Amino acid sequence: MLENVVGTDLGTSLGADGATVQTVEHVLAAVSAAGVDNAVLELSGPEAPIRDGSFRDYVKAVVEAGTVEQGAPARVIEVTEPMSVRGDEGTSYEVKPSPGFRLSAAIQFAHPVIGRQQGTFEITTESFAREIAPARTFGFRAEAEALIARGLARGASLENTVVLDEGGVLNDGLRFPDEFVRHKAGDMVGDLALLGARLRGHVIAERPSHKGNVVLAKAIAARGARPNGGTMIDAARILQCLPHRYPMLLVDRIIEIEPGKRIVGIKNVTINEPYFQGHYPNHPIMPGVLQIEAMAQVGGLLLLEGEETKGKLVYFMTLDNVKWRRPVVPGDQIRFEVELVQLKRSACRMRGTGTVDGNLVVEAEMMAKIVDA
Repeated sequence: MLENVVGTDLGTSLGADGATVQTVEHVLAAVSAAGVDNAVLELSGPEAPIRDGSFRDYVKAVVEAGTVEQGAPARVIEVTEPMSVRGDEGTSYEVKPSPGFRLSAAIQFAHPVIGRQQGTFEITTESFAREIAPARTFGFRAEAEALIARGLARGASLENTVVLDEGGVLNDGLRFPDEFVRHKAGDMVGDLALLGARLRGHVIAERPSHKGNVVLAKAIAARGARPNGGTMIDAARILQCLPHRYPMLLVDRIIEIEPGKRIVGIKNVTINEPYFQGHYPNHPIMPGVLQIEAMAQVGGLLLLEGEETKGKLVYFMTLDNVKWRRPVVPGDQIRFEVELVQLKRSACRMRGTGTVDGNLVVEAEMMAKIVDA
């Protein structure tokens, strides 16, 4: 849906085939936070209804409509390497690995009721409904006439907007003392839903905006999107495919896989690895041969993930052009990417790389053979 964004002025607008829908972020935030991956939304006008200016009514509507589990796995984008995006007027974002979707936001306004507000939220169905959904959109009375003259905010009122003037809040009161930053966080959830996938990562935003959110989403998509809805293989599935066990199982999870083409796996290096007791014990470094072994196991999963190879094993026969670029130490997370170069009958050639924080640490070309167990 990112390719359908046609506007980010006071809200996010989508367009296709001559039709445009404005202010989609509130409904998308509610749907996304509820874990809904596929939905049909029918509108009779050019804009998603503002309701009371919050996400609350949409959350309620999703609950009342109910959800149905589908037979296909959800598409997931997992952040495995830190990244940053900078926009206009002090807007900036950082994204870091996280086991779930976590969001930190900070805003700054020269108004005594707002000032600087910041908050961190775990984005789950329950926490979104409780901590973010009631937060309403807000605006300044002094800017209202200029916005209306531009054809914007014509439906804004005290019924659907927190309005501020020089004296304070014109509404009866706030739903949270920091309602303003909570609403900005909700807008981010809605805009990032345009990724078309569930996000696993910690997004840290300074002065977020709809324009900046969309730029961030495009950067995440360009760096971490999974072609053809690639799925993640967890530890349980890895144990089913590979014969290795502790201490020789060196793959923690698979985050991307294109069957017959490429695979991306993660190895978290901790000080508790058994080889650190004897390999440079006073200056722990992961042995280079084990980095290659971990890469080979990731490649083996690419070959063994499928019914046609059930009960098979992968034996590696040759290694070429092996290079180690920098030491790997406790606390590092290695991202192995292996691509299939050639497959003839049961023999194949693969090319792999390992990176830490985007920096190349190891690379190799491997030849392997698929055999009966």
